[in-house]
Amino acid sequence: MSTLTKGLGLFLDVVQQGSFSKAAALHDMDNSLLSKQIKKLEADLGVQLLNRSTRTFALTSAGKDIFEQTKVLMETLTQIQNIADAHQTEPRGNIRITSSINFGQQYLQPVISQFMKQYPNVNIALLLDDKRVDIISEHFDVAFRLGKLTESNLIARKIAKTHFAIVASEDFIAQHGKPTTPEELVRLPAVVYSNGNVRLDQMSISSPPDFDGYKTYKMQSNFCVSDMRTLIKAVTDGLGYAMIDLFNLDKPLSEAKLALLLTGYGLSTVDTGIYAIYPHRKPTKLVSEFINAVQNYIGTPPFWVDYVPDYKNSYK
Repeated sequence: MSTLTKGLGLFLDVVQQGSFSKAAALHDMDNSLLSKQIKKLEADLGVQLLNRSTRTFALTSAGKDIFEQTKVLMETLTQIQNIADAHQTEPRGNIRITSSINFGQQYLQPVISQFMKQYPNVNIALLLDDKRVDIISEHFDVAFRLGKLTESNLIARKIAKTHFAIVASEDFIAQHGKPTTPEELVRLPAVVYSNGNVRLDQMSISSPPDFDGYKTYKMQSNFCVSDMRTLIKAVTDGLGYAMIDLFNLDKPLSEAKLALLLTGYGLSTVDTGIYAIYPHRKPTKLVSEFINAVQNYIGTPPFWVDYVPDYKNSYK
């Protein structure tokens, strides 16, 4: 990348991030060094791009025009790189990936281990965090999201459907009995996932035989936890029932000593799923091949559905 192109890229990040400090953090550099780079860019171009004050900046007239053209330039360079990647015989280069902790540990790490053995010229950086990161500002190439899509400006590929189940331990059922209606169920203690602004303590359930619409029920949580492995362990220990997506299981339901509750009812899965999210409509060959590898590992339908015998007939 030429010095001019690099400088324009830094200028673009400053404007899009709205501050020198955020743009500097993206590139792991000091504010003062970034400021010098922008001043050098202005000297090279012979125009002032930004009017600076102590705490903020504003684009000059020339800066506005150059900012718009820089966006076009960077998009073009990305497309050129994508074309070059498409002609490679095998994936190579760097890829930054992010996902929730449990999904990354259970499903991405086995794929990464095999992927890096198969393609030795690939370098992978993996961030596992249950709090969603901004994949554009933090320069991630692909994120794996669970649940409902919220980032409308990104491209999404659905890699698995949602498979909800209501589960409890055999000891819990022996103590509290097996509820036959949602109303009976929600009077029992529940274990729910809660992390930051996300609190999954509601269930949308439809009743047989007509399954005419869903009714939302609030779970009475006596234990809230931000980690799915801990949640399932708490359910196994009999602290409460839980509604989970089957991908969170790491063994068949019988081996986990868990049983299904409210079978025969319908559980809403509208607008939820497991998605690969990426910022460009035409991802690089490396990104495409990695997503394909994850899809192949999971299978269609995903292998975790087999953890529950006859799952498709358990919930409508």
